Amino acid sequence: MSKKMGRPTDDPKTIIKKTRISEKDAQKLKTCSQLTGKTESEIIRMGIDAIFKTLARKGDAE
Repeated sequence: MSKKMGRPTDDPKTIIKKTRISEKDAQKLKTCSQLTGKTESEIIRMGIDAIFKTLARKGDAE
């Protein structure tokens, strides 16, 4: 059986993470997604990048 073909990418998203969040956080995520037109996954990745950049400026990240 051949692998399902999707859009080509240089950064495949192959890892799945699960997390538990409150109703309030879920609503914030949904609102951010709706207002920006980005997916909830994209919003989460943006948050990770923002924190990583902050830590990198402080010299705490690789």
